[in-house]
Amino acid sequence: MEKIMHKPMATTGLPAIGWSRRLLSWEFFLLLMTAVVFGLNSLASPYFLDPWNLSDATFNFVEKAVVALPLAMLIICREIDLSVASIIALASAAMGFAAQAGAGTELIVLAGLGVGLLCGLVNGLLVTRFEIPSIVVTIGTMSLFRGLTYILLGDTVLKDYPESFAYLGQGYVYWVFSFEFVLFGVLALLFYGLLHRTNFGRRTYAIGNNPTAAFYSGINVARHRLILFVLVGLVSGLASVLLTSRLGSTRPTIALGWELSIITMVVLGGVSIMGGAGTILGVVIAVFLMGLVTFGLGLLNVPGIVMSIIIGAMLIGVIATPVLLKKFKGRKSAP
Repeated sequence: MEKIMHKPMATTGLPAIGWSRRLLSWEFFLLLMTAVVFGLNSLASPYFLDPWNLSDATFNFVEKAVVALPLAMLIICREIDLSVASIIALASAAMGFAAQAGAGTELIVLAGLGVGLLCGLVNGLLVTRFEIPSIVVTIGTMSLFRGLTYILLGDTVLKDYPESFAYLGQGYVYWVFSFEFVLFGVLALLFYGLLHRTNFGRRTYAIGNNPTAAFYSGINVARHRLILFVLVGLVSGLASVLLTSRLGSTRPTIALGWELSIITMVVLGGVSIMGGAGTILGVVIAVFLMGLVTFGLGLLNVPGIVMSIIIGAMLIGVIATPVLLKKFKGRKSAP
């Protein structure tokens, strides 16, 4: 299968490259766009450059960004998970019932992580054991997990969380740096190392480029994909912990529609939707770019529906641009 490359540089091991090629990379383009959006936001609103306002802006995207990290690896491996937002909702429901039963913060967090891991395991087993396409499986589990959340909660809103639980989504480590933001930074470094500095990451790229060749070279493709699905589910559970803590409540509509935003972060970051290409650095830059765009629009009182349109347009544009460029080059080189 022919893959769409979002940038001219190789991504399988981040080899040493010259500055000229770095300046032509997708990451550099994203960094440039982030600087432009930052400048426009600072001119558009006098409140934008306030450190506490910028800190508050991170709360709007950190939980999504956390899920984007393992999802990027899954997409590089030529799979996808559309159920991440529903996993967040179901994990939040589990934490809500645990809190109602009198559980402490540690048990509540374990409940959220455990449900997320279990949901990821269900997705992974359905894909690897029954060889059902992941897009079909996760569309089904997206409805299944969200439906279970509605059945469990109905119209109920669960709020009886212990005070110590609030720190995970509302607390600050130092000055304007929230616990959520610092945790995202740590996870970004860990996933960068996992993808770009380990054999596991090299196997991820190998499977994404050619799963058949990877299999015959001795890679256990099914097990590798299962691990990635479980990892996505586990981190979705972690995102649920952060989001539920920040909101201080659980309701069936929590994280509704987040799939689009998370996938947009990944694809905007240069991860090929066809697999085999992409970097964690690109995803991290794309996270900040999207965060600045939505925060700037919010300061200008732009309605949420308009933001959704912009995010959808960004997703279509990023996917369509390489295809159009490839067709244009093909026509130009044709006799």
